[in-house]
Amino acid sequence: MIRETKDGVTLAVRAQPGAKKTAIAGVYGEGAAAQLKIAVQAPPVEGRANEALIAFLAELLSMARANVVLVSGQLSRSKVFLLRGKTRAALEGRLTGQK
Repeated sequence: MIRETKDGVTLAVRAQPGAKKTAIAGVYGEGAAAQLKIAVQAPPVEGRANEALIAFLAELLSMARANVVLVSGQLSRSKVFLLRGKTRAALEGRLTGQK
């Protein structure tokens, strides 16, 4: 789910668009293939869900939106985001206690 890179960390996300509200909805899958499941209020139309995910992650992690980059999965529910400048420990600390 979380992998360190030279630029920060990558976070594997499973999007659930069209939800009542945008929030962390748990973990999708197991082991190395696990993804953070995020319910997204925005519809999967014209990149709206992707933009909503970027905004949500930036706010959740107290980062600038420019430092949250969608690197794969633009048209898929399974996505990978690069979180520039974050460490694995910092990311895990922010996600602890979230549902």
